[in-house]
Amino acid sequence: MGLDIRVPLGAIFLIVGGIMSVYGIVTRSSSIYEKSMGINLNLWWGVAMLVFGGVMFFFGRQQKWQDDPVTPRPWERGEGPRH
Repeated sequence: MGLDIRVPLGAIFLIVGGIMSVYGIVTRSSSIYEKSMGINLNLWWGVAMLVFGGVMFFFGRQQKWQDDPVTPRPWERGEGPRH
């Protein structure tokens, strides 16, 4: 069993995207967006990061893990038929 890299990566993108989206909403009518032709880049990139992080986190949690390869087999543990 292990941790899929998509889970922490998705969590990081969800956190940063959430912060950027909130900042974009709070500063919606600010003059800082004049340089970007009036487009609220913080809001749009924050939403894009939220979507990407959600997808990564979702698919990372859906992964089915195989048994641990280090676990001994039943006959190695003394179980099963004896020969």
